[in-house]
Amino acid sequence: MARKLHRLPKILNKPHDDEFYHQPGTIPGTIFIDADAPPPIIFLIDYNQTNFTREQIATPEECAPYIDSESISWVDVQGLGSQDILQRLGNVFELHPLVLEDIVNVPERPKTEDYEDQLLFISRMVVAKERTCGFYSEQVSLILGKNYLLTVQEEPEHDCFEGVRSRIEKNKGIIRKQGADYLAYAVLDAIIDGFFPVLELYGERIEELEEEVIVRPTPQTLQSIYQIRRELLQLRRAIWPQRDAINALIRDGSDLIGEEVRIYLRDCYDHTVQVMDMVETYRELASGLMDVYLSAVSNKMNEIMKVLTIVSTIFIPLTFVAGIYGMNFNTEKSPYNMPELDWYWGYPLCWAVMLAIAFSLVFFFWRRGWLQNSVVIKRN
Repeated sequence: MARKLHRLPKILNKPHDDEFYHQPGTIPGTIFIDADAPPPIIFLIDYNQTNFTREQIATPEECAPYIDSESISWVDVQGLGSQDILQRLGNVFELHPLVLEDIVNVPERPKTEDYEDQLLFISRMVVAKERTCGFYSEQVSLILGKNYLLTVQEEPEHDCFEGVRSRIEKNKGIIRKQGADYLAYAVLDAIIDGFFPVLELYGERIEELEEEVIVRPTPQTLQSIYQIRRELLQLRRAIWPQRDAINALIRDGSDLIGEEVRIYLRDCYDHTVQVMDMVETYRELASGLMDVYLSAVSNKMNEIMKVLTIVSTIFIPLTFVAGIYGMNFNTEKSPYNMPELDWYWGYPLCWAVMLAIAFSLVFFFWRRGWLQNSVVIKRN
């Protein structure tokens, strides 16, 4: 069934957060493939306490023997660019049509759904950009079965699962002694922990902006603050529903998740709460920076206006004196018509009076403390 996927207008210029909606009346379970999505690449990791296998497989049908095996299998699909491969994958794993729809039609709100013999968990993964303050964001879908875990990622370039793969390969910890539910926890925990490096970058950037706002605020500073607030809002939208989904998973439970793994999920939930606290703290700091920026610009403008007012005040009496002696009165007609013009020391005396007025005003302003703050601002 061919239907066009409608894209909502971009909000705040966030290409990785484009929203999609279906036409009214679309059949449930209908999937749409974005033309820009990369083709899927399928990786398989199969292990038990003694053996380990890691390979790239060509077709979804090659995964079939591992579904009912006694070992634990992790099938990682990277990319959503082929409807044929994804539907074949759904047939191999007997995915419900609504599960396949949630996997493919991104972005979905993070959530958890129990389908008796399978457990679906929709998550949002963020990966920090190198050398810049920012992050990549993509959806990761986890389908947990009895002895397998199927993960589907939007993009093949970035993920935060290398630590989990390394622990499995090197047999570190207890991961190879546990079941598929512990593997799902490890992957989910890696997704949540991936938020911390991103938030660390934002913490450093906010510290830099604090100094910049106080010392040398510029229009670019305001733009940087606004961008950080916008990106922190994206992080909040990513982590908030994940916290609720993990909490629902702990509260409601599932036959596919053992009691021991539920204890580990509580620790994962604590990490989500910690991430939420950091995001909210940084958002408040960014909002405070914007207020400080506006106050700093306003104070700077007030100091500039004060300096200009002081200079104007000094020159007002000088202009008055110069204006009087600039009038064209004929001294020959009357002795009262500016007799100072005939004085021998008239010109130096006029300068002396004007300088005395100027210095008197400067001294008055200095004694009142009006010049001190202005000098400080001009030095900065």
